Amino acid sequence: MPQLTLAHELALLGYDDAGVNRLGAPHLGYGLAGALLLELALAERVTVVDGRLAATSAEPLGVPLLDDALARIVAHGKRRRPRDWIMPLAKGLPDRVLDGLVDAGVLRRESDRVLWVFPRTRYPSPTGAEPAAETQARQRMLAAVAGDGPVEPRTAALISLTQAVGLHRKLFGELPKPQVKRRLAEISEADWASAATKRAIADTQAAVLAATTASTAAIMVSTTS
Repeated sequence: MPQLTLAHELALLGYDDAGVNRLGAPHLGYGLAGALLLELALAERVTVVDGRLAATSAEPLGVPLLDDALARIVAHGKRRRPRDWIMPLAKGLPDRVLDGLVDAGVLRRESDRVLWVFPRTRYPSPTGAEPAAETQARQRMLAAVAGDGPVEPRTAALISLTQAVGLHRKLFGELPKPQVKRRLAEISEADWASAATKRAIADTQAAVLAATTASTAAIMVSTTS
């Protein structure tokens, strides 16, 4: 199985054991877009300068999802805020990420109809059990939040993503809330990456949170009007 990106791990966490998206369509896409930006920041391909995302290198990473995102950022030329990249990168991204997981044999695709009318596509595990990659991601994050001391950069970045899309409440629900709150703050503030990378990740987390919050507000307005 090829190495999974943060986007692949977030998609696995965002789907339940029945293969149903527990985040909702826009929220998952925004989170995945943020995952691409975080991965590029960790790889030192992008950084944030004066609140705007800037490419520091156009060298490909050999991962199509990441290389395509980097190429778009480089080709655009002008620096944009991280939040301005979330929606453009999110378009069509969930399908690409899920296709990659299906191709790798981590998930399988099932298409059917609800009430024989409404089409539905689910992405359960081929074995019916939680995919090993998802279990490993959960264990990494749980160990980081339940423990003390430094956290590996990719794990810290993934934790920031789950916070942005609201998954952290479910992932760490068995731990005492005061401990989770304290530890998440420690991880956010700890010296686990360069200052520039931490700034890029913090700004991306804020961008994803802003996008999901705006989407939720729009849905609530449309359903009550």
